[in-house]
Amino acid sequence: MLYFIAIKAEKGNPVLPQIRNVTEEELAAQRAVMARVAEENAARSAQPLAWVDTYGCQQNESDSEKLRGMLREMGYAFTEQEAEADLIVVNTCAVRGHAELRALGNVGALSHTKRAKPEQKIVLCGCMVQQEHMREKIKNSFPYVDLVFGTNELWRFPELLERMLAPHRGRIFEARQIDGERFEGLPVERAGSVRAWLPIMSGCNNFCSYCVVPYVRGRERSRRPEDILAEARQLIGDGYKEIFLLGQNVNSYGRDLDGGEDFAWLLKEINAMEGEFFIRFMTSHPKDATERLFDTMAACEKVERHIHLPFQSGNDRVLRAMNRGYTGEIYRKKVAYARSLMPDVALTSDVIVGFPGETDGEFEDTVRLVEDLRFDMLFTFLYSPRVGTPAASLPDPFTKEEKQKRFDRLLQVQNRISLELQAAHVGNVYRILIDGEGDRPGQLTARSSHNRLIHLEGSPALVGTFRDAAITGSNSYSLSAELRDKEGD
Repeated sequence: MLYFIAIKAEKGNPVLPQIRNVTEEELAAQRAVMARVAEENAARSAQPLAWVDTYGCQQNESDSEKLRGMLREMGYAFTEQEAEADLIVVNTCAVRGHAELRALGNVGALSHTKRAKPEQKIVLCGCMVQQEHMREKIKNSFPYVDLVFGTNELWRFPELLERMLAPHRGRIFEARQIDGERFEGLPVERAGSVRAWLPIMSGCNNFCSYCVVPYVRGRERSRRPEDILAEARQLIGDGYKEIFLLGQNVNSYGRDLDGGEDFAWLLKEINAMEGEFFIRFMTSHPKDATERLFDTMAACEKVERHIHLPFQSGNDRVLRAMNRGYTGEIYRKKVAYARSLMPDVALTSDVIVGFPGETDGEFEDTVRLVEDLRFDMLFTFLYSPRVGTPAASLPDPFTKEEKQKRFDRLLQVQNRISLELQAAHVGNVYRILIDGEGDRPGQLTARSSHNRLIHLEGSPALVGTFRDAAITGSNSYSLSAELRDKEGD
């Protein structure tokens, strides 16, 4: 079945993306491949070991859980030691140049493990290798990489792995340039027992001028609501306490479906499920963050009191050049409405410093917006040109040193605000979810509904439980707390 949706491409020309549903027959063929590979691995003298190394966003983490799930079905066990791995899968990111350099640097280091263990297989996948120029770089500079596949081939991983393991000539490169495909039913090996990633959609239709995501992730395609709700029920039944809804732009959920369901509807449906758990989500685009969304957040007690709403710049000319679809004033009004309903809502955001042509005066608009809105936390990045995006060809008269000075100044402003906001929580009591162990013995980590990181002392047996805790200290990035209830309660 094909779905068609009209969007506006990066140059303003309307296009009709074609999104295909992967058939059950195609998925059955992949399951048959997994069974064959598992049979071959079972006949080996020792169970083969795989290492999945992940870079980038939560969506990549979720994709890696599917990669691990398929590998488990194919008879692999797992290791985090590259030297002992029989198979290494590197799931890459392309959102900024630094992410690509990190991945390539670590892939370069794998030449030593391959030399020591010639039978080792190395696989690169994900957003970085969906780009043609990066595939060419790998072909020319990393001859020991055996298999490369892009984001559109995730569900075909068993087939590609079997081809790689069988006798063949040359290396395998697969990266179809398509608008996207929907698929369900891949096995998942989750990384933890408290938080569960739950993808609700993939792709992006926004074409922000600096962003490579629409080119490497394809067009927006929503999962069927019944599939999402069934997975949410399963996760809650399995004991997960944090259901994290994922999408490149979750606020666009359902626009390509026929039933009228939207993201606010989805939040209500999951909120109505029995059990004590947090519902978190990201990422939201300001132009699609509606009053209906904020109304729903305020009405749903399990939905986090936190929204990550990237504004990117406080200057309207820069926002137009970025193709963001809103102004600074529109953004301010959305934040004001959300805070009128949820005075305690935590607000975090992304901002790009040094977008091509951004002047000192335009940067000051960003500083003013930060000072006025007082974000709980900012994720601040220097502009990173992405090949093939419109912004990469814009004139840029400012030096890296000038941009770094702006970056450092904004960081100082936000650190001061974060320190002040965090200190205001000392003395308050919050319901927290203890989600892991800390860096030292006896230390635990937790999150409040506001997604604030909290450190406290306690037994590892408390991980995965909700507790009441009093905030006793703070710094710019985290809070410290003491439990109010007894561990045995």
